[in-house]
Amino acid sequence: MSVTENNNNIMLSKLYESGATSCQKDIYLKLIAVHAMESVKELLALRKQIKARKPSFVREESWRYKRVRESWRKPRGIDSHMRKRKKGWPKLVKIGYRGPKAARYLHPSGYYDILVHNVAELGKLDHKKDAARIASAVGKKKRKEIVDKAKTMKIKVLNP
Repeated sequence: MSVTENNNNIMLSKLYESGATSCQKDIYLKLIAVHAMESVKELLALRKQIKARKPSFVREESWRYKRVRESWRKPRGIDSHMRKRKKGWPKLVKIGYRGPKAARYLHPSGYYDILVHNVAELGKLDHKKDAARIASAVGKKKRKEIVDKAKTMKIKVLNP
């Protein structure tokens, strides 16, 4: 048994002794599972699975008035049903809907998306972890240079 597995077992026993809710135990078990995952593909699949269960967060009563857009705003009214989390009303934004920490900021291809403005910035990238996204302000000539250099360095370009 490794040190991390031993620590996880100790933490679980403390959770059970303290009378933690089943939800807290489930969250902790999921965190352990996330740390155990090594494959980027597994993390991306987990992120996709979590996102599928996430509700679409809409502004309160945006469905009632045309002038109120759907873009999220936190409800602050004293009689707001949404703020009071009444049954049948849309869900509020919470930290629990967030994806796994290891999969954050990853492109669906599994690479970190790095913005590149010139050929020199390609030298800072790791071809195993990073993918280049050429900035929109870069012209045709410099774009071609960046793509050619990236090909020789085996760096993936997301928008060639």
